[in-house]
Amino acid sequence: MAISLGFGPADLARCRFAVSPAFETLSAIRDATGSQGPGAHGRWLESLRGALPELGLEPIVLLQPRRGYTPDFLAPPPTAPVGDFDAELTRIAATPAPVLRREIELALRDTPGAADTPTGRLLLGDPAEVLSLLTQLIRGAWEALVAPHWPRVRAVLEADVAYQSRRLAEGGLDTLFADLHPTVHWTGDTLLRDPGGDEHHDLDGRGLILMPSVFKWDEVIIITDAPWQPTLVYPARGLGNAFEPRRGTPAAALTKLVGRTRAHLLTGLEEPASTSRLAHRHALALGTVSEHLTVLREAGMVVGERHRHEIRYRRTELGDRVVQGH
Repeated sequence: MAISLGFGPADLARCRFAVSPAFETLSAIRDATGSQGPGAHGRWLESLRGALPELGLEPIVLLQPRRGYTPDFLAPPPTAPVGDFDAELTRIAATPAPVLRREIELALRDTPGAADTPTGRLLLGDPAEVLSLLTQLIRGAWEALVAPHWPRVRAVLEADVAYQSRRLAEGGLDTLFADLHPTVHWTGDTLLRDPGGDEHHDLDGRGLILMPSVFKWDEVIIITDAPWQPTLVYPARGLGNAFEPRRGTPAAALTKLVGRTRAHLLTGLEEPASTSRLAHRHALALGTVSEHLTVLREAGMVVGERHRHEIRYRRTELGDRVVQGH
């Protein structure tokens, strides 16, 4: 959904960065149960193996439609620079019943027939019981999907915040938003997210939380509904480095063969991507990415194809076989 945010003088002083383990958990559930490609998370998905069916995540999956509304109370924008999972879960567990019911109904409307399924009817039951179930499921998902990887995920998120904070200090919002993500643009008093312009919200002094994400890797999302502070969630710079290959795996051998950067670029091309997106994903300069893609292209492992106004690179059959260790 296209969206733009209008800034006033008070909003400029109320922009801050935050990291949310609860939001990462919700996004990890979406990644692990969705039909989309693995993106930069192929190794993470492989590590899950048969754990997903035992978690019973169907209620949360139903509340995260592929296109549509996801309840904000499931991962409210954090109040601290780096959220504590237990503290965030306590906030979720304190959601007022009217808010819970209203947001669940909104989410179910975006999936035709969802309210009439057994899971949908369960979610429309007693608010206290529903909230207890959802908090238990989120805790289980955190422990199984995210917590084992949290030190590295948190390191990527904090590195992104440090980098973006330096950009903000060096050149203000002009410099920050010029490099935040390829789909985000700044006009001087308005923030646009491509394709931009169809829906507008004035921040009205509430400011904006800027929240990097490792698991929300495929797009920028914006939260504007009350009572939450407006929040922009964007793929963290360097998220492609969050899941390093284990020793003794084909990916680790590939790193030794072609070097760490080329190996990361090649294994991360699970779906076609432009040079700018690869640079953002792996925290590299555009020139560095172009140089390594040239080598990989000349070796027959990737190919570039025009898509509208940009060139997107994908692995060739040879590149797939090399990544798979064949």
